[in-house]
Amino acid sequence: MTTPQGPRNDGPSGWARPGDQGPLGRPPAPGSPYGGRPQSGDPRGGPQNPPPSSQPTENFALGNASTRRLNRPQPPGPTAGQATPTATPTDGPAEVKKKKRSLRDPLSIVLVLIIVLALVVAGGILVELIVRNKANNKIAAATACKVQDQATASFGVTPLVTWQVLTDHYTNISIETAGNQIKDAKGMKLQIDIRDVKLDSTPDSKGTIGAIDATVTWTSEGIKETVQNAIPAVGEFVTRSVTTHPNDKTVELKGTLNDIVAKPTVSNGGLKLDIVSFNALGFKLPKESVQSSLDEYTSDFTTKLPLGIKADSVDVTDSGVIVHFSSRNATIPAGETDPCFADL
Repeated sequence: MTTPQGPRNDGPSGWARPGDQGPLGRPPAPGSPYGGRPQSGDPRGGPQNPPPSSQPTENFALGNASTRRLNRPQPPGPTAGQATPTATPTDGPAEVKKKKRSLRDPLSIVLVLIIVLALVVAGGILVELIVRNKANNKIAAATACKVQDQATASFGVTPLVTWQVLTDHYTNISIETAGNQIKDAKGMKLQIDIRDVKLDSTPDSKGTIGAIDATVTWTSEGIKETVQNAIPAVGEFVTRSVTTHPNDKTVELKGTLNDIVAKPTVSNGGLKLDIVSFNALGFKLPKESVQSSLDEYTSDFTTKLPLGIKADSVDVTDSGVIVHFSSRNATIPAGETDPCFADL
């Protein structure tokens, strides 16, 4: 007997609905994620967790990761009584490299070189000032000893005096006296320019001087005082005043009752006052009576000069007499020869 076929039911049967049965065909328990009572937080009443096909696998992986973290050995911590070590700042490789780079920095090198150069220059200037001052004092002292008057000396700007001392070669020295006197000649001022001095000590000398040029200025007042000292007997009467005459190159010495007219000349490398006329009470007197005394007096400070210095020209001005002296290739005497040059 054949069972009649009814109309086909395409819808799911009541026992095969997923929402009505569990994963094994059993009815889902109340509150199960696979069916039954809706979960809180889901407005549609559907499950909030992922589908049952992936949820067990993810939970298993998370459980294994948590287990591994719990079973991992922990580093030993400080025991009781032990202080936690504190890190101290040390120069690591990075800091050392940074310092080395800073030392090799071009700006740092330039600054160091500038500082070193400044110190060297300052030291050189200090040494130059000391040596120059000492040399000036020695030359001035020797000159003052010789002329019996105060004197000052100075070296040329170039080359440095330090270099000149090291090489014993002095290129230019200037000397000037105070103008009080040159030995017994009153009112004489001396200006000297010395060039090309080479020191080479020998038993007889200390070296040579290439050139010496000296200018002596003798004032009218100085001439009066000098003549008065040269002729003590009649000097006061014939030298009350001194007047120079540049036109005829003469010097007139007037006294109370007498007067002398003299002409400065160069004689035997020295200065000489040649008497042109000698008048007393309106009468002419023999000039030889005072000429010899005057010559002896003036020759002492104009012909007995050191280093071969000799007079080569003379001029009469409104204020006095100017005499030029010079010497070439002079020999510097040894100390035992002239004590004034012993310290040079």
